[in-house]
Amino acid sequence: MAGAEVQTWPWGGEGKRGVTAVERSVRTIYVVGSTTMLSLWLAACAGGMLGSGAPPTYDLTAPHVAHAGSKSRGQLVVSEPTALSVLDSDRIVVRSAGDQVAHLANAQWSDRLPKLLQTRIVQAFEDASRLRAVGTPDERVSADYQLVTDVRAFEISVVSAPMAQVEISAKVVSDHGGRIVAARVFRASIPAHSSEGQDAAVALDEAFHQVTNDLVLWASKLV
Repeated sequence: MAGAEVQTWPWGGEGKRGVTAVERSVRTIYVVGSTTMLSLWLAACAGGMLGSGAPPTYDLTAPHVAHAGSKSRGQLVVSEPTALSVLDSDRIVVRSAGDQVAHLANAQWSDRLPKLLQTRIVQAFEDASRLRAVGTPDERVSADYQLVTDVRAFEISVVSAPMAQVEISAKVVSDHGGRIVAARVFRASIPAHSSEGQDAAVALDEAFHQVTNDLVLWASKLV
């Protein structure tokens, strides 16, 4: 059409101006750059999805306590154990030389450690069937005594060979007047095959069994 202006494009075309070397370079950089950004974005998304998974979760189990001895008519409330902040979490603690404390990156407990210990200690008393009744403060049990505990150690020591170490102090307190009837510290150490998640959890569970078995037998005689 006469008088019409012909529009030309950098990348050329049929009947249009050709592409110069500079323009080809710009176009190549644009395409390659866009592809690279897309690849990085997809990799970031994939990495985020893969890295968002929680570490393997491990549980503690209640020991089977022997039924030896006569059954008590007392009722016991088991308080949630107290613990330092490093133990008051769902992480598995590792202690190395120089009393350096860390948490295993590839493992966690099924609940906060104090809450988990309380649940399994109550279960151990119930399974032993040595008391008239046992429960937690939330259950509003009309108790004769209260079991108050403090977690001093619940960790894997790697100072030398991996070792599970559990130490719990316990007090049996009269619910009438708050008098301490008796107090004792329970300890157990169990070799672990390694400081990795499953090996650490298994060794700690076994050490917890020893401590809890002794704790239940001791407290049942006082209630």
